[in-house]
Amino acid sequence: MKISLSPPPFVDAPVVVLIAGLGGGGSYWLPQLAVLEQEYQVVCYDQRGTGNNPEALPENYSVAQMADELYQALAQAGIQRFCVVGHALGALVGLQLALDRPESVSALVSINGWLKLNAHTRRCFQIRERLLHAGGAQAWVEAQPLFLYPADWMAARAPRMEAEEALALAHFQGKPNLLKRLQALKQADFSRDVARIRCPVLVICSTDDLLVPAVCSTELHAALPHSEKVVMREGGHACNVTDPDTFNTLLLNGLASLLHAQERVL
Repeated sequence: MKISLSPPPFVDAPVVVLIAGLGGGGSYWLPQLAVLEQEYQVVCYDQRGTGNNPEALPENYSVAQMADELYQALAQAGIQRFCVVGHALGALVGLQLALDRPESVSALVSINGWLKLNAHTRRCFQIRERLLHAGGAQAWVEAQPLFLYPADWMAARAPRMEAEEALALAHFQGKPNLLKRLQALKQADFSRDVARIRCPVLVICSTDDLLVPAVCSTELHAALPHSEKVVMREGGHACNVTDPDTFNTLLLNGLASLLHAQERVL
């Protein structure tokens, strides 16, 4: 699996690994890259089965496999210790890495993540799957912004929405891969294991997330033994895209605090 590694801004700069959600593309993090690269060495990548890693996924694909693939790619690049910043499905991969590779994950930031799939989120994905089966990639891509962005934000950016739809169609991961990744997401359940995570965790959520209700982050925070939670008042599911200024401040402050907390533990 190919990963993109930015040059370190200084010697021994901490490594931050960015993991996108169901879309899987590293380009999701464009609003964060410039500010992160001033302080960290940043890893960004297209997940297996998406973007620049377009191979067909195996049957019974799982979040555990996603985590192991990422770990092996990092190890091949000589990266032994890193922070993880994950959005939605990416947050689940981060939780899995923290469980499977505790010696490697120094800190974790979960953005609109969860312990196990909320009934409302499951319903949203069921509807989206029906759209995919009935209308193909076009229907999936056209509906996707409704679950990602606040209504007023979208209404003010109609030309951008059209451009994003065209780009998403051009880089669509394919129905078989999407369904396998979605199935992995739906089957993941960390409710019994998350208490074993020992690295410091920052949980970020948005109150107006239509796809993943903020209560999911509240439950995740309550179950994690070494976590803090911050709440964005608005921004939707993709709050790092819709309000990057607020989000980037929270992220930079949060990463600094997490790494300081990890130093105290060590």
